[in-house]
Amino acid sequence: MKPQFSDRHLFDNLDVLARIGAIEGGGCARLALTDEDRLGRDLVVGWMKELGLDVRIDAIGNVIGLRAGCENLPPIMTGSHIDTVRTGGRYDGNYGVLAGLEVVRALNAANVVTRRPIAVAFFTNEEGARFQPDMMGSLVYAGGMGLNEAYAAVDQDGIAVGDELRRIGYLGAAKPGALKPHAFLELHIEQGPILDEEKVRIGVVESVQGISWTEYTVAGVSNHAGTTPMRLRRDAGYLAASVNLFARKTAWEMGGNQVATVGSLALRPNLINVVPNRAVFTVDLRNTDEAKLKEAEAKVAAHVAEVAAAERLEVEAKVLARFEPVIFDAGLVARVEHHAKALSLSTRRMPSGAGHDAQMMQRLCPTAMIFVPSVAGLSHNVKEHTEPADLIAGAQVLLNLMVELAES
Repeated sequence: MKPQFSDRHLFDNLDVLARIGAIEGGGCARLALTDEDRLGRDLVVGWMKELGLDVRIDAIGNVIGLRAGCENLPPIMTGSHIDTVRTGGRYDGNYGVLAGLEVVRALNAANVVTRRPIAVAFFTNEEGARFQPDMMGSLVYAGGMGLNEAYAAVDQDGIAVGDELRRIGYLGAAKPGALKPHAFLELHIEQGPILDEEKVRIGVVESVQGISWTEYTVAGVSNHAGTTPMRLRRDAGYLAASVNLFARKTAWEMGGNQVATVGSLALRPNLINVVPNRAVFTVDLRNTDEAKLKEAEAKVAAHVAEVAAAERLEVEAKVLARFEPVIFDAGLVARVEHHAKALSLSTRRMPSGAGHDAQMMQRLCPTAMIFVPSVAGLSHNVKEHTEPADLIAGAQVLLNLMVELAES
């Protein structure tokens, strides 16, 4: 009996998971290693066990559900994440994990035992919204970050990853990366407007943009906003504003795939009539071309230094995350395209503008991603939405490709 995908459980489970950390507007707030994240983890682990999966939790809190194959071979793994940003939607990450469980359900229903095992995973702190770097769990899994370094990462309140893993009960015994996949697939919403604008059903992801996150802490001098001449000011807020404008202007001038964002900014004392003596802000730069990404980094750093010198400010820069662009396995990418076209689904080859666990897993094994459209390109937004027919289409491509790979 050929495995067939059923949509009922996928839609129901997306709804149930979205209730954990639910926020106004239909979105979710399940920051990594919070109580809400623990509840989400417990729920998904329960579903894994109901499907007969052997659930393993590693020392960075990654969770893997393993379905045995008829031979003891490296598994075909799929997965993503279930943590969200503070104003997240219900599909980002969650869709890929829950669709992976539906692959297992379809195989179980058809009484199919694949040659290779099937693994469904969700990784810790993919978003990087609470702890940096993002994609932390998969980075540790792939050997790109040590456990002690990951444990020492702290949130804005000084709470450490290691302590939170222990508190919520997800400091597992398994060694990260001990289960090395034969191949890894990640199904995900696009989180951008291209597929929706072009009315394309499946994005065949060839690469992931490089990411550069830097936090700047600027020290100036507080003074009266009415009595201090402009020439005597040492305004930390001015540098933050200047960099915001400069980064955006630089991205426009460089063109191509270069993007730039100042997404976090805090001023002190944050009063209407006081010149700020402190600014803390972040700069997020991304490009599919490593040389261009380095060029953007250099331009922003030079601008920071120039303005700081003119304004007599002290600046400390801290790299929060830095990942080079990743090219996915060409053969596996071609198989994604093949299976989409076999279902008469329109396709588009494209890069990913967002970071994903798949880019870390490419260090371990052949990896590819499958995108489905995001309506109006909205993501990291409570109004994030993907049409049910597109959710089904992406899951069917995933199922068909996993069955093929599991018999290889």
